[in-house]
Amino acid sequence: MAFEIPQITYSGKIRETRLGQGEKAVTVGGENSYPFYLFEGQMPHLPKIAFEIYDSEPEEWPPSILKPFQDVIGNPAAWARKCLSEFKAEAICLRLASADPNGLNRPADEIIPIVKEVAEAIDVPLIVWGCENDEKDAEALTKIAEACQGKRLILGPATDKNYKKIGAAAIAYKHTVVASTPIDINLAKQLNILLGDLGVPDEQIIMDPNIGGCSLGYGIEYTYTVMERARQAALTQGDTKLQFPMVANFATDVWKKKETKTTEEEEPRLGNAEKRGILLEALTATTLLLAGADLLVMRHPESIRLVRRIIEQLQAKE
Repeated sequence: MAFEIPQITYSGKIRETRLGQGEKAVTVGGENSYPFYLFEGQMPHLPKIAFEIYDSEPEEWPPSILKPFQDVIGNPAAWARKCLSEFKAEAICLRLASADPNGLNRPADEIIPIVKEVAEAIDVPLIVWGCENDEKDAEALTKIAEACQGKRLILGPATDKNYKKIGAAAIAYKHTVVASTPIDINLAKQLNILLGDLGVPDEQIIMDPNIGGCSLGYGIEYTYTVMERARQAALTQGDTKLQFPMVANFATDVWKKKETKTTEEEEPRLGNAEKRGILLEALTATTLLLAGADLLVMRHPESIRLVRRIIEQLQAKE
């Protein structure tokens, strides 16, 4: 007697969101089953990976992650072009680290030319990620939205403290909003409702479960569970306010962990520092893909190469 895999019919479906513009635009979402459950449903758009770059030279990155970009690390536009030309980036995530009030505290008017230069240098979707200070991000991202009208940027993070300004700018200039909440399904749903009430179209929203601190061994189980519950509510309970694609922006967290920064000389038992960091980033990414992430933000080209292979293998049919 042949074995038949039990199958579930899902009542819900994740919305499709188109990121960027032109021939290199990408679509995320659209799945009507759990991640890579291709025996039960469809996953019309495979998860995408964005290379993370900074608007200023990183100060605390370990040598292993600086090495692939050593020749462009001080030039964001050149850095972005290298990600495209050498590593075939599908998207770029420009983090506005220099805007941080606890750091350089660069004003928004000085950041805008950097963002515009990067946007002009690439033909793939551009995520503009703030410094994660609500007040500063509201100011900077709204000005960037206006200055980059027509570029269809992905702006975030928008939180319950600043979503009105960022959401209004996204509506006016037709950008996508990253709805960011602490890893909590109810807060995520509430922010999506608030953005909808503000007038942001569903197709211009993606969810960020704010998974900071989630890299392997640091709360990954809790993160996975919350993301999984969000997908369950979207697919099996038909909760339309959770049927949005999810972005997992975790590279910053991974590469600040002691496991990636401790050298082999300091702790020989940990082995090669570069391989250690690459594997930590790749394993974290794989876990988040299985939890439901549609868009990953990563750093190391080798980590991204490994995860791309995993995605290909997971979607391959016998």
